[in-house]
Amino acid sequence: MNTEGERAVRFYRWLVFGLLACGYILVFFHRLSTNVVALDMMRDLEISGSLVGLLASGYFYPYAFMQLPSGLLVDAFGPRRTATFSFLLAGAASILLGVVSSVTWAIFARVLVGIGVSMLFVAALKILTHWFRPAEFSRVTGILVGLGGVGVLITATPLAYLSNRFGWRLSFVAIGGATLVAAALIWLFVRDTPEEKGFPPLATAAVATGGAKNSASRLAGIGTVLSSRAFWPLAIWFFFNCGIFFSFAGLWGAPYLMQVYGMAKMEAGRVMDMLAYGMIIGSPLLTLASDRLRSRKTIMVLNSLALLSLTVPLAFFPAVLGRAFLYPLVFFLSFCGSSIVAVAFTMIKEYYPSELAGTAVGLVNLFPFLGGALMQPTVGWLLQRGTAGGADFGAAYGGAFRLFFVAALISLAASLLLRESFGGGKG
Repeated sequence: MNTEGERAVRFYRWLVFGLLACGYILVFFHRLSTNVVALDMMRDLEISGSLVGLLASGYFYPYAFMQLPSGLLVDAFGPRRTATFSFLLAGAASILLGVVSSVTWAIFARVLVGIGVSMLFVAALKILTHWFRPAEFSRVTGILVGLGGVGVLITATPLAYLSNRFGWRLSFVAIGGATLVAAALIWLFVRDTPEEKGFPPLATAAVATGGAKNSASRLAGIGTVLSSRAFWPLAIWFFFNCGIFFSFAGLWGAPYLMQVYGMAKMEAGRVMDMLAYGMIIGSPLLTLASDRLRSRKTIMVLNSLALLSLTVPLAFFPAVLGRAFLYPLVFFLSFCGSSIVAVAFTMIKEYYPSELAGTAVGLVNLFPFLGGALMQPTVGWLLQRGTAGGADFGAAYGGAFRLFFVAALISLAASLLLRESFGGGKG
């Protein structure tokens, strides 16, 4: 490839990456958008804490169960086409969520949002494997996951401001419109491979999406992944580690700050902004550290130990933390609870050959969202039970957040059982 051609393809691949990253930012917005507006939704829809937990988790169940079908759809229809039409569904569903008046319709809309955005990450990985070389893949994945932090940032102070000024309903309508615009841009400018733009191929695919050529080989691939010793410790780690993050960041963090510390929505939003900074800084930093140490497992274990230590004040001292302490606490909850997944997904790629790696990504990606789906309403139920028993908000949140402490213990145990993947430790 001549120098001019190299410059052209390098420019265009970052355009492709940028548009996919914008889509991933919106995925994170939809994922965590119920946080700062949870109390408003409870009031307007006249629902309890356990019901708002069910509403929020309506995103996570379909997202989880769509992970493996997502890979098959991406292979059948192409990642660009799949991402475009799935975002059209998500945008329309977000608009629906903003206009419905009953909790039943709200849950239905939230489920459709989850289905719609569930395919973007797998489609993005498929596209990026063709636009970036295998040696670049870990770094690019870390940047992509880190940029999800921008979506987290939008769900904090900006969403708090919008919902204060225009209401949560109009805010969801607006973000639905933005999602439709993203779908149009992906369709117009993203291409599945460099060859589709007339460029020579840059790389052989670093990760396949797992769409085997026939049903028998697909089932054989699923069986191979599920029977491998490397898979289950990582799956369990994903369930509990990400369950903590999604429960706190996606629903109960802002209500905790508002009800226990008496913060206004904007102030709680500023504290929750730290989630975004933790992701943006943590994802590339942790992937770089695992490369420099030449060990993924070491980073995973140290991270899990740090997350366990962070759940202690939430579980046992929830109402006596200084406000200045809450900012770094939330920052490191994101650093340890979300940024680390870039390392975890790199481990999956390294555990399996390319023809199985996509299937493994789809299967393991069930578990973080199942963790979030189950832990969000469980925390809501524990809170409802605590306040009904006469406990104040501080004691009620402490009792509910002990679930985080137990989950972090299990996550740490799972990390100790992980196989080292750096250097080709196959499953």
